[in-house]
Amino acid sequence: MKRRDFFRSASLVSAGLLVPDFLRASTPAFLAGGRKLVVVQLTGGNDGLNTVIPFSDDAYRRLRPALAIERGQELRLTDHLGLHPALAGLRAIHDVGELCVVQGVGYPNPDRSHFRSMDIWHTASASDEYLTTGWLGRYLDMRGTASHDVIELADTLSLANKGAERKALAMRDPQRFHAALRERFVAGLAGGGAVPHPQLAYLYGTMNETWRSAEYIQEKLGQGAPREVKKRNALRQQLATVSRLIRAGMDTSVYYTSLGGFDTHANQLGRQSALFAQLNESISAFWANMANAGMQDQVVIMVFSEFGRRAGENAGRGTDHGTAGPMFLIGKGLASPGLFGNTPDITKLDANGDLIADVDFRNVYAAVLEQWLGADAGRVLPGAPKALRLFRV
Repeated sequence: MKRRDFFRSASLVSAGLLVPDFLRASTPAFLAGGRKLVVVQLTGGNDGLNTVIPFSDDAYRRLRPALAIERGQELRLTDHLGLHPALAGLRAIHDVGELCVVQGVGYPNPDRSHFRSMDIWHTASASDEYLTTGWLGRYLDMRGTASHDVIELADTLSLANKGAERKALAMRDPQRFHAALRERFVAGLAGGGAVPHPQLAYLYGTMNETWRSAEYIQEKLGQGAPREVKKRNALRQQLATVSRLIRAGMDTSVYYTSLGGFDTHANQLGRQSALFAQLNESISAFWANMANAGMQDQVVIMVFSEFGRRAGENAGRGTDHGTAGPMFLIGKGLASPGLFGNTPDITKLDANGDLIADVDFRNVYAAVLEQWLGADAGRVLPGAPKALRLFRV
């Protein structure tokens, strides 16, 4: 094989099980069916105060004379709090008891850098701790299953999904992914025999497992799962693919999606409203698909962003990097639908003018792992954080 073909082959394999052939026999098989977690990452730092709006609080309007959502436009959850007006679908999900809004989520000693804060969320580390594996990658390591147990709908794999021994699959289109791996030089590598050099064995094991996962996905999709229609909304397209994979009977337990653009330093009102329209459309359509398939009982959606934004607006009619913000959990097995945790007090901000977090995101992760996925959170999350009571067990 030519050198350029070799590297081309390697680039087609976005991720996989990083073990040589002699270890693969110990990899346990999947259990059929099972619960699913669908992660939606809002990249850029979503403004929580205009997501879950304290519309009755005069301090909210004093801090945001230009950015405050006009009174009466909010979608009321209580007499004091409401959702952004573009999130009508989520409010409808709330009204039937299938939405939990976890308020004031962050972590101690927050970092306002996008990259560092996202690393902290991806690895579930402390703010002064640097890890090279992600929380879902370690979950994959612990499960000991093939790489398609966690699938990210993206061109590249996030740190969240990289383990020490195993890495998830990253792909946007299952058919294109399968077709790329069936190219002659890739199939030849995946089907290679024993390799004496340990580094080459490591690489061949990666390609072999990725190739086999692609074959498994293609086999499942060939069993009558409805083909998704291409959407202009990127998140809706990702979730349409997730819906197709779930309805095909995939044994994957985690699907990871994202929507970018939430770094709203200027002209926030229109930008955030447009992004929320995409988020609302995407989740509403996906949740309806799960209902039509009779599969809502098997699925939980978790929505997060790497940080919230400053409580007060800036001169550009936007908001700067902040700290705490809300997380959303959607599912039929919620123990505490509605509002969870204390509403952030916008009259008691930190020295930077930011909200003070009331809930550590790692306690939410622990609940998702233990109460929904049935995993040992102590083996996945540093410091073994205590799980919040978020799901019916």
